[in-house]
Amino acid sequence: MQDIMDEILKKGTISKSDIFAHPKFAEPMLEYILTDLKAFRKTHQDDSLGAMVVCDSSDQAKALFAEFEKIYGTQTQDYLSVAEEKAKYGNNDSLKASLILHDINDKEYRKKDVKSFKAGDIDILFVYNMLLTGFDAKRLKKLYLARVVKHQNLLQTLTRVNRPYKNYKFGYVVDFADISKEFKITNDNYFQELQSELGDEMQNYSNLFKTREEIQEDKSRIKEFLFQYDTRNAENFSDQIIQISDKKRLQDIINILSSAKELRNIIRLQGDDDLLNGIDFFKLNQLLKVVQDRLASINFVENLDNEDENNNLLNVALEDIYFQFVKVSEEEMIIAVQLHSDLRKTREELQRNIDQKDPEFITLREELERIFKNKNLDEVSQEDMRSNITLLKSVYARVNELNNKNSNINSKYNNDDKFTRIHKRIMEKGSISAQETQIHEALMDTKIMVDLLVLSNTNILKDGNDYFSDEVLSIIIQKFIDNKKMKLDFETTQNINQLVVNEYRQQSYIN
Repeated sequence: MQDIMDEILKKGTISKSDIFAHPKFAEPMLEYILTDLKAFRKTHQDDSLGAMVVCDSSDQAKALFAEFEKIYGTQTQDYLSVAEEKAKYGNNDSLKASLILHDINDKEYRKKDVKSFKAGDIDILFVYNMLLTGFDAKRLKKLYLARVVKHQNLLQTLTRVNRPYKNYKFGYVVDFADISKEFKITNDNYFQELQSELGDEMQNYSNLFKTREEIQEDKSRIKEFLFQYDTRNAENFSDQIIQISDKKRLQDIINILSSAKELRNIIRLQGDDDLLNGIDFFKLNQLLKVVQDRLASINFVENLDNEDENNNLLNVALEDIYFQFVKVSEEEMIIAVQLHSDLRKTREELQRNIDQKDPEFITLREELERIFKNKNLDEVSQEDMRSNITLLKSVYARVNELNNKNSNINSKYNNDDKFTRIHKRIMEKGSISAQETQIHEALMDTKIMVDLLVLSNTNILKDGNDYFSDEVLSIIIQKFIDNKKMKLDFETTQNINQLVVNEYRQQSYIN
């Protein structure tokens, strides 16, 4: 059969997927599956055992289901349980099946079919790119693989038949697609990853547990990484994540949130529930999906040009989306108008920046000035305009990202711009050997005390008043050195003091 297929494919008139979905192929394949499932149930004397067929394509799933309906009639949701079937028809050979695809039936219909399968009212599920991960049906004990699933998805797919059920110790897989090579690669990669994690102690099961000190270190690492994100407010967090286009950065956030999920499981497993305090693990688990959805959205856009995946990706992405088309204009946009619009938008974004001493901000502003210095926008050529529009979009995107970063830090200081700038200057200098979260805590404590000091005496901010500077210095020593145990030298302490004093006096001058 492989030789015949290779010969057909050489002619370039048909693909493998077309062959696998052809009735001439689907009919004998289904016959094998039905015969095998019935024999499997008979061997175990258990008609409750269910099966799933992981199809090569959506078309093959439809073809197999169509052949099934030729034998057992149109499949509806008017299901009878196995016991009811036997009571009504006696010990019969009838089977029930469901086709689970993105573009067949609606979500509620599929949800009902999945529920019916778990309840034992459906015998076989025909699927393609659905229910391969996260689907738990204990009675699913026979998996028919018609395509090669790769990487970690392969292990996820195989474990669909590995759930505890009655006295069965494992499930069974029928391999039509020859997954042996991919299974070996995936298993080897998984083994190497596990070995690198555990090193020479791989055989020591106790190393899968963590000490209380290690858990505290992991919690500190998670809090430090997530410092610049509003993890307390899901809506704000979602807004922050939507602004991120860097896939590596998104993956780093996914990794840290996933590690938080794993850490919570370890804490619960070891019974150290008091260590759950200090981090809202439940909220972090919710936020994990937000980041995963954002990354999936970016991957979807990138894969739109991938012809092989395009149709399925569209089905996934458009499933719950309602489109509304509104006619805007039939006239061609004038390039000069676009240039003016982009320039205005970029200038406004620059003006929105709350930290105009930031070296990155200064670089962007200088770049903008360089682009348009000594130029009358109405007199430049269309080629220059197009070039300038491209440069403007680049500057706008970068300053927008910078503003979003500032906004994230600002929210940590209750939207006090002064302390956002102080925080950034301290982090830029890098003279304090402490975590960013610790610096934030010390600055917040300092902010509370200095705010009270200023409120109690409005004249304290007058220029030349050394009393204010001395009082702030005393607060900084108390909050950074005494309370947080940071080892600050004289120069660093004075630098922090000057930053705080200058910000308060500047605010007083503006007001």
